[in-house]
Amino acid sequence: MPAPSEITALLIAWSDGDQAALERLLPLIERELHRIARHYMRRESPGHTLQTTALVNEAYFRLIDQRSVRWQNRAHFFAIAAKIMRRILLNYARDRQRAKRGGQAVQVSLSEVAAAGEEKSAELIALDEALVRLAAEDERKCRVVELRYFGGLSVEETAEVLGVSPVTVARDWKMAKAWLAREIRHAD
Repeated sequence: MPAPSEITALLIAWSDGDQAALERLLPLIERELHRIARHYMRRESPGHTLQTTALVNEAYFRLIDQRSVRWQNRAHFFAIAAKIMRRILLNYARDRQRAKRGGQAVQVSLSEVAAAGEEKSAELIALDEALVRLAAEDERKCRVVELRYFGGLSVEETAEVLGVSPVTVARDWKMAKAWLAREIRHAD
């Protein structure tokens, strides 16, 4: 397993335009991207057909297309990766809901696979809507949820990305989970 400092150094070099750094970086980040994708996929319904590798590949293509991002460190990179994976799954869930209602599904690169069952798609959309409301009230708590729930980052990694203490992250995580549970319950 590569040292976080090695990944950080390569990310910074890549941000500075060193394409060779990107080539050295890819094998190092692949395992972690798969871990994040597996974390997402464990939350999907048992019969889904989306493969972890398809989610990783889609996220990878979007990540390397991030030209204006100045990578701060390893945790920052994987936080962005987690957010991208969340958006991919959310867009796919919305497309499935649209198709279910008789609309034309938007063609996406993952069109040959299903991200989740109907119930899981609706749950993901409800969670996203609640997260949008949470972000309007408290952006940091929303980021904590994205990083912890969707990205699978530890309390310490989340604290590093957000620039706060682990105690603050733990408190925000607990409060955000309670707030989201209440919001989703009231939405039903």
